[in-house]
Amino acid sequence: MEHFAETRKLLEKSNYFYIISAGMDGNYAYVNQHYAEQFAFVNETLVGQPYHVTMHPDDRKTCEDVSLKCFQNPGSLFPATIRKHDGKGGYLYTQWEYRAMFDEMGAPAGIFCLGYNITQFVADRIRLDGALDEIEKKSVLLSRISFKQSHLVRAPLTNILALTAILEKQTEDKELLNLCRMILDSAESLDLAIRDIVGSMR
Repeated sequence: MEHFAETRKLLEKSNYFYIISAGMDGNYAYVNQHYAEQFAFVNETLVGQPYHVTMHPDDRKTCEDVSLKCFQNPGSLFPATIRKHDGKGGYLYTQWEYRAMFDEMGAPAGIFCLGYNITQFVADRIRLDGALDEIEKKSVLLSRISFKQSHLVRAPLTNILALTAILEKQTEDKELLNLCRMILDSAESLDLAIRDIVGSMR
């Protein structure tokens, strides 16, 4: 357990990392200064308290499962994401790596954990996922608009252009010819505008 003692000494006053260990009784055997300060509202002295006093009740099973893996695979590290009380009625998200500890005789001695706060990362991820969902919805909407403009709007517009061109060729009436040209000019402008909109969506 010498390397655990060295790690504790190295990160005892870390402002970023949490270091804790729990004995085989499930109680805190050690917490570094950062962890102690972060969760002092739970208990001013966490050492000796049950490991789960700082966490979301639903995450106890995660701790138990990961701890079991550690003892089944000595020397290996296993990750766990655990929600911790924030003292305001909500929860912090924390990321951990667990490793089993054994005494000089090779008997299980407890669990050593190194962790840090990932609340901001989780919040950013949730916002990003929300933004991606919104982009996906807008993309689907734009595709529908593009389809409607390309097929449902341009089809009758093409008919108007064709019928106006036919009407223009079959009349000698100057006033009607003038109206036909105005209709053609407007329809062609609308057709060009639709082509530009559809093109910009691709």
